[in-house]
Amino acid sequence: MVSSTGVEEQAFICTACGIQYEPSARHPDHCIICSEERQYIPVSGQNWTTLPKLQRSHMATFRNDHGLLGVGMSPNFAIGQRALLVRTPAGNVLWDCISLISDELVELIDGIGGLRAIAISHPHYYTTMVEWSRAFGGIPVYIHANDRQWAPRADPNLKFWEGDVLDMGDGLTLLRVGGHFEGSAVLHHRSGADGKGALLTGDTLQVVPDRRHLGFMRSYPNLIPLSANAVRDIADKLSPYRFDAIYGAFWDRVIPEDGEESLRRSVERHVTWVSSV
Repeated sequence: MVSSTGVEEQAFICTACGIQYEPSARHPDHCIICSEERQYIPVSGQNWTTLPKLQRSHMATFRNDHGLLGVGMSPNFAIGQRALLVRTPAGNVLWDCISLISDELVELIDGIGGLRAIAISHPHYYTTMVEWSRAFGGIPVYIHANDRQWAPRADPNLKFWEGDVLDMGDGLTLLRVGGHFEGSAVLHHRSGADGKGALLTGDTLQVVPDRRHLGFMRSYPNLIPLSANAVRDIADKLSPYRFDAIYGAFWDRVIPEDGEESLRRSVERHVTWVSSV
């Protein structure tokens, strides 16, 4: 695309968080995600790349991560999360997103049934969601309406859902539990974990390195914890749902069993510490 001044417009991508902006002749002055207290601008400053450059410097990686197909990038890029592909009889759904999308990646996913929808937990993982939607024929991308202000690209396929529950069909349910962002959501997979139920949480409930507990933070890199009331509210909103496994945002950050007990134990620990005097 060429601007009215004859300069080629590009959809710039922030290298610190991986989010893509509307095409422009010049990169944005700042990243709205990195300039906000939950993220940060690196010491090296705000830097930018484009999807064609990423396609030359990075490759997609696929791994079985405790029964779900993980989709990541190599070498590591931006925040470093991996997406998860959830397969259902009604079609595949991608949970969260990565910045890289390429013809080869699309061909591989099409080979196992393609995608019928994308659902994203919170703004830090919006990345190139518009490009992903278009690459699979304009599929819907579900993000919560409370986080609309953080979406830097407009597109008719962005579906800003409202309320606390969205039934995606075939045993998949989006739940807005808040906390990390006002619209932070998790995906409940009723038939996941061999029928015992699974919860895909992104950063909303962060699976920590011991893989037995969860963290609840407004900002993970800047160490801003959520209040006791906010964490209790998350637990209350999840209480009607059964789940054995919990999938966090990063490779191998999975609690494969006793997820409900891990949540109960983690909520109790967090509330105790933030309430201590």
